[in-house]
Amino acid sequence: MYFYNQQACPPGTTPYIVQAGDSYYRLAIRYNTTIEAIIAANPTVDPDRLIIGQQICIPAAPPPVTCPAGTTPYTIRAGDTFFRLATRFNVSLDALLAANPGVDPDRLVVGQTVCIPRETLPPAPVCPTLRRTSRGADVERLQRLLRDAGFDPGTIDGIFGPRTEAAVIAFQRSKGLTPDGIVGIRTWTALGVDCGAPTPPTPTCPTGTRPYTIVSGDTFFNLAGRFGTTVDAIRRANPGVDPDALRVGQVICIPTTPPPPTCPTGTRPYTIVSGDTFFNLAGRFNTTIDAIRRANPGVDPDALRVGQVICIPEA
Repeated sequence: MYFYNQQACPPGTTPYIVQAGDSYYRLAIRYNTTIEAIIAANPTVDPDRLIIGQQICIPAAPPPVTCPAGTTPYTIRAGDTFFRLATRFNVSLDALLAANPGVDPDRLVVGQTVCIPRETLPPAPVCPTLRRTSRGADVERLQRLLRDAGFDPGTIDGIFGPRTEAAVIAFQRSKGLTPDGIVGIRTWTALGVDCGAPTPPTPTCPTGTRPYTIVSGDTFFNLAGRFGTTVDAIRRANPGVDPDALRVGQVICIPTTPPPPTCPTGTRPYTIVSGDTFFNLAGRFNTTIDAIRRANPGVDPDALRVGQVICIPEA
């Protein structure tokens, strides 16, 4: 039987006696903390060699998270990742990361609270469609433009009534438009309003990248997964592009796929297959999640791709 010096645990932690099957990963989930926090609280303990009966110190659960304005709290459940949360709540991955600066997206814990930005509404159109019964500042703007063009809409009150409709129809006839009384892009344009955002120039992509045209649903995160690169690499290749304001038809530069890694001494290459995670690879190859992470510093464990080559530490 083994006996250990029962040292006092530092403030903010509680003593715990290691039992069969324990690992830092399981303890972090059970006590709502992180592997890094347990390692920091036990600097002399080898996390890969825990022994039954050994005493370690478990950090106390973090205080409740106070989410900033414009976000709402969310409790992590099994299977959650930042990518899935961003898709579910219709926000960008970058916005989710910015709302949780102290959270490691690769170490989410069941029961942990994160902050979800509220859904970003699309910007109001420059030239909204107006018709009878429309109200508001856009109608008032329309009435002023009609009056300036010589077509009297009556009182400028922001109400699209019969007199405004009659002025719109008269203006449409004068411009050879269909006189339907509905103010769309063609009518706004005839009134001198630029309804389209300026088209940005096509970038000259630097060496090691290639141009790509944005389509609906694209984000830097899913482009990184699709093209075998990283979000940071795409950001560096597009310094003037706002990743939270990508537009359909916009051209950006995508880094070309890097060559397979040269695995360091003590590791061997492994090709990812469907269902692989760092957790089940650690169990299969008799190593640890942290050891796999250290052997693959540029690999996002939440974005493994079938066919991707990583390095596995030898048992």
